[in-house]
Amino acid sequence: MTTVAAYAAPAAKAPLERTTIERREVREHDVLIDIKFAGICHSDIHQVREGWGEAIFPMVPGHEIAGIVSAVGPGVTKFAVGDRVGVGCMVDSCRECENCKAGREQYCTGGNVMTYNGIGKDGEPTYGGYSEKVVVDENFVLGIPEGISLDEAAPLLCAGITTYSPLRRWNAGPGKKVAVIGLGGLGHMAVKLAHALGAEVTVLSQSLRKKDDGLKLGADHYYATSDPATFEELAGTFDLIVSTVSAPLDFAAYLGLLKTEGTLANVGAPEEPVSLNLFALLGGGKSLTGSMIGGIAETQEMLDFCAEHGIGAEIELIAASEVNEAYERVLASDVRYRFVIDTATI
Repeated sequence: MTTVAAYAAPAAKAPLERTTIERREVREHDVLIDIKFAGICHSDIHQVREGWGEAIFPMVPGHEIAGIVSAVGPGVTKFAVGDRVGVGCMVDSCRECENCKAGREQYCTGGNVMTYNGIGKDGEPTYGGYSEKVVVDENFVLGIPEGISLDEAAPLLCAGITTYSPLRRWNAGPGKKVAVIGLGGLGHMAVKLAHALGAEVTVLSQSLRKKDDGLKLGADHYYATSDPATFEELAGTFDLIVSTVSAPLDFAAYLGLLKTEGTLANVGAPEEPVSLNLFALLGGGKSLTGSMIGGIAETQEMLDFCAEHGIGAEIELIAASEVNEAYERVLASDVRYRFVIDTATI
């Protein structure tokens, strides 16, 4: 075991504080990563505060990890010391179920092992990226191509793949009209990716406060959802809408913005249930669906796509000691657009 410094929440809703954790010794197929940067995802806050249910404490959050390989197990073939790598939301899965074999490890029916707030196959709790080092099986490590800086790459491991996957699945591209609900950590990546894929992109945000940013990021249009006229003007417009917000929405109103047989893909995860009158789906053969991160192969595809198109996250780099303040700022929508911890400050 190796002792490393980390930032952890000692209990539910408690502030994060500096501590030490144990990392396992490098096994046959393991990669030891010196973490350089760790993104702060809204889901970190949900889990630290038990918004999604009972959690495991102490908790070291962080599933947007970018770093450098510092050691590899004797059986490792995919990575070498010095490689630029990333780790996303999963660090293992059963590898045997239909979904795992199809490259959809995020939907592992045997239960995947989450990067933090999970239990590994060894029975030990998993600890995430707000730490100096992490040990991960090579099959759940991603290569970060040259051309993306590590700090801007870190958020791609969750925010990037979470939005890339539904955009690809529902064929965002030339000739398609795509709307993105919310311009935050996820939403700003959805705009960049949908634009790079060739779609006509519209941002649907509560206000026009971030309109200039949205247009710079690649949006063609920007509307305020607080204005009822928006829903009249855009009725029946979109092939695909990607909702990135974690607040409950009036889904019937947004379904009204879809073309016949259009899809509203939800990647935000509100803490409370939402209600829906099913006539909003029936009237136009519309689909309301969900999407969760992406498989390992698709995540690598996304990283390669981002490198090819010069896409990274818009970040604000912070010291680890600022993490509690950063959480409050995320909740206040006061970040443009992703906090990233410089782990050298841990």
